[in-house]
Amino acid sequence: MAIAKRPSVVTLPAAEKPYPSIVEFLSKTFPAVSRERWAERIQEGKVLDDRGNPITADTKYSPSRRLFYFREIENEPVIPFAEQILFQNDEILVACKPHFLPVIPGGRYVQECLLNRLRNRTGIDDLTPLHRLDRETAGLVIFSVNKNTRGLYHGLFMHGKVEKTYQALAEVNRPPPENRWIVENRIVRGEPRFRMKTVPGVANARSHIQLVEINGNRGRFNLQPVTGKTHQLRLHLSGLGFSIVNDRVYPVLQPQTDDDFAQPLQLLARTIRFHDPVSEKEMEFRSERELLW
Repeated sequence: MAIAKRPSVVTLPAAEKPYPSIVEFLSKTFPAVSRERWAERIQEGKVLDDRGNPITADTKYSPSRRLFYFREIENEPVIPFAEQILFQNDEILVACKPHFLPVIPGGRYVQECLLNRLRNRTGIDDLTPLHRLDRETAGLVIFSVNKNTRGLYHGLFMHGKVEKTYQALAEVNRPPPENRWIVENRIVRGEPRFRMKTVPGVANARSHIQLVEINGNRGRFNLQPVTGKTHQLRLHLSGLGFSIVNDRVYPVLQPQTDDDFAQPLQLLARTIRFHDPVSEKEMEFRSERELLW
């Protein structure tokens, strides 16, 4: 069994009274773990409050309260592809992750994630990702090494001062009348919860998309997200009528199956550019991974 070395945290959200029990909340929020197993974890003292004290079966639900737990996964899948470290100094580490590898622990993955692989490889226990990529997406991820300067780099992402370029291969059934688009809309969580959707309302997601070339019924696209919503590029490209090759979520959710390592999602975080707030240098990094063009 894979057991996380660091605790995960969940905040109890606002809820209508009568409040659910904590076991009910945990089993509904994390359905991969049964209600019975959550009850056992609480009984074994494996769910803690924000003071580090074990909760009990009688602990009351309290909105905004934080709970800490150590994730346990039986038969954790192994991702047979390696990450690469492209750059490292006293402030940041830039890595290129393969397809199928999550950035942080989640779902069926504890040790098989980019964060824990890099912590084990570098010995930097305080390593923290400054942004995320989907598990299915390959490419560049920047990590903070120094907690004293972490806020400076977080600020770059929060204020849109990091220029990111992606590449994608998507189905093109017929040549479109144009090859450049600006897509702007509102993205929220859908059902199931991991699948996002667009809804009417104030836009919170914006992307620049360019069709670079067509080969048969496939097109090669350059994508520049202005914002960083979950699944933004996958939604925006499929919304234009171009489904990314091997996308099992958009535009139609496919039945859940084991990963087919021969058919990775054809989406790659290719380049990242920013002005380093510590060194004052212009930084640019590029993934050398290739899509199946």
